[in-house]
Amino acid sequence: TAIEIEATLKQRIMVFDGGMGTMIQNLRLEEQDFRGSQFIDHPKSLKGNNDLLSITKPDSIYEIHKAYLEAGADFIETNTFSGTSIAQADYALEAFVYQLNFESARIAKKAAVDVTNATGVKRYVAGSIGPTNKTLSVSPSVERPEYRNITFDELVVAYSEQTRGLLDGGSDVLLVETIFDTANAKAALFAIQEVLDEEKYSPLRGIPIFVSGTIVDKSGRTLSGQTGEAFVISVSHAKPMCLGLNCALGAVEMRPFIEVIGNFTDAYVICYPNAGLPNTFAKYLAVSICSFFAASGLVNIVGGCCGTTPEHIKAIADAVRPHKPRTPPNNPHKGCLLLSGLEPAVISSITNFVNIGERCNVAGSRRFARLVQNGKYEAAL
Repeated sequence: TAIEIEATLKQRIMVFDGGMGTMIQNLRLEEQDFRGSQFIDHPKSLKGNNDLLSITKPDSIYEIHKAYLEAGADFIETNTFSGTSIAQADYALEAFVYQLNFESARIAKKAAVDVTNATGVKRYVAGSIGPTNKTLSVSPSVERPEYRNITFDELVVAYSEQTRGLLDGGSDVLLVETIFDTANAKAALFAIQEVLDEEKYSPLRGIPIFVSGTIVDKSGRTLSGQTGEAFVISVSHAKPMCLGLNCALGAVEMRPFIEVIGNFTDAYVICYPNAGLPNTFAKYLAVSICSFFAASGLVNIVGGCCGTTPEHIKAIADAVRPHKPRTPPNNPHKGCLLLSGLEPAVISSITNFVNIGERCNVAGSRRFARLVQNGKYEAAL
């Protein structure tokens, strides 16, 4: 599959699907629709838990996938954006996370196979791995900036469970998406590698990994403060096949950041922006900008995020079809050491002496040294 996808990426611009939540909202579902027969006596309200519909209304999810595929999407995302035990804890459904991911991938795979057979054009399933509703880099409490309500290890456990369900259900690609905190994404990427190292999943070790960040405003930074270049450096160790941006911004605002990321990586570039302003012209604007991305040689995969529909995706697919895909640069920083915190640090043969981590030097402060020795890392920070 990886060889097939990469061969296609070299030939043409591929197309992602659009918003799942947008299509589900259009169904006007009520509480009983989310409950189905399996959760009729569940103690918590389930309305709004879109991922659960893969279990309780699988036919509706199948039809949404099929609509995007028939509109011209090469990839459809599984209905698993909130498919971790961490996110599902809000609904007291942690015990059903594996089933939720497995069924979501299975439904998407069936739709992809059905449309592949009907059209003769191969379609693929991207297992959606969302950011969760917690963050490693930002405190949920203004009064306690050192406090975190989740640990890296807890995220790894949750992402591992999700990954197993997505793989067992038939995902062709694993997509770590809507990354507002790169530390969360690194937990997801670590979990994926841990799962692929398990004997059961060893045949899948070559599965493509796509990584997509989210720039929250025109400053060009993620919610946790990273620039696009720093984000690229932070996740490059995972050797993603595709790297790019989605959500938060519309296509117009996203363009300069896509260009920066493209200049900084030899991975293929993916971009699936929001629909933009909810007005009559939104579709035409999103389509024209995606077409401009394509004509400028900036992208390899385009699609839509929040607010987009099969109508958007059909128009985007038609608009980018005449354009050639971006050619990734060959080793854009050859001979350089690339490091990043909130910003990139490119160290080359002409760079002067560089101090790294000097603020965490135990030799510089007895108090700091004692805190580290006693394992009081939060106080040390």
